[in-house]
Parts: sequence; C-alpha cells; structure tokens
Amino acid sequence: MQTWFESKVKYNKVSQSGNEQMVTESFLLDAVSYTDAETRTIRQMQELVRGGEFQIVDIKKSRIAEVFPYENGEWWFKATINIVTVDEEAGKEKKMRTYYLIMADDIKEALVRLEESLSFLVIPYVVSALAVSTIVDVFPYQPAESIVPEGYIPVSEAEKKNPIFTNGENPFDKEDTSNTEDSSNDMKDESSTLE
Repeated sequence: MQTWFESKVKYNKVSQSGNEQMVTESFLLDAVSYTDAETRTIRQMQELVRGGEFQIVDIKKSRIAEVFPYENGEWWFKATINIVTVDEEAGKEKKMRTYYLIMADDIKEALVRLEESLSFLVIPYVVSALAVSTIVDVFPYQPAESIVPEGYIPVSEAEKKNPIFTNGENPFDKEDTSNTEDSSNDMKDESSTLE
C-alpha cells in the first residue's frame, strides 16, 4: 500500500504576466518515510525551480488512500467517500471515510472519473464531498529514482574493497610478522643478560 505525503514548498514563481512572486504550493508524493519524502521533494523542486531557491515549509502524512491520474485534466479534485460496512461479530454498522484524488477539468468530469475508478468496489458507497484540491502536482514513485548513480559502488561489491586506500586493501588488515619475530628476539636477548 502506498503512503502519500503532502509537502508544502515556498518559492519564487513566474506568473503568466511575467512577474515573479513568492508562492507556497502543496505537492503530493509517494514515499516510505518523512526523510524519503523530503529527499524526493528536494529532487523534484530542483527540476521544477531551475536555479532558484525554495524552502520546504511543511511535510505531513496525507489521508489520501489512492490517486487517479488522467492524461488530460487541469485540476486535482479531492473526493470524500463514505462506506458503510456491517461488523458481523458485533452486529453493528461501521462507517468508514476514505479520500481519493482525481484529475479532471471540472467537477462533473471528476465525478464521472471517480465512479469509473471506483468500479472495483463491491460494497455501496456515497460521495459526500468533491472539491478542487490545493495540491498542485502529484509525484508517484518512479523505479528509476532508485538506480545507483554513476561512480557509486553497491555495498555488496564494496565489502571486500576499501575505497580509502589507493589499491583497495587496508595494509593494517595483514598480520605484521616482522614485529612478532623482533619481539621474540628481544625476549631472548633479555633472558641471556639476566643469567
């Protein structure tokens, strides 16, 4: 299951009129931890804000269960779904609230796309809210992001080689036999002088 994080970033954005203004925008990204979310946010913003400065204002776990991206669509809509299930052991109804994010051009299209995307649900649900989200863009996990960069050696290969030393071997790992022989000769000399 994906864990989504909402990251708020403050940066200078060039408006359509050509003026620069400071904005704070929210981005949604798939990550495994807060550290991973921060790292991925920095990578994405370095590509988005070419050469400009930015500041991560806030990172928090999002309650969004799933994202439904579409090729065309101008806005991200946040949908709130209420699902009623029956707890057979207790004999009571249990209400669950779930949040989804859908890309669409308007609210009507968002509702149609939401129903298409939730066609896999076998239990009845009610759409209790559907509104334009403050999220500007979504960055799902890309397997290419976990590729080892050039010049780095995987830990499994680097276990036997030590990159600190020029030839890859630690000279202190070898047993120094010359020192042990010298110390035994010194011991013999001391014993002969004592006699």
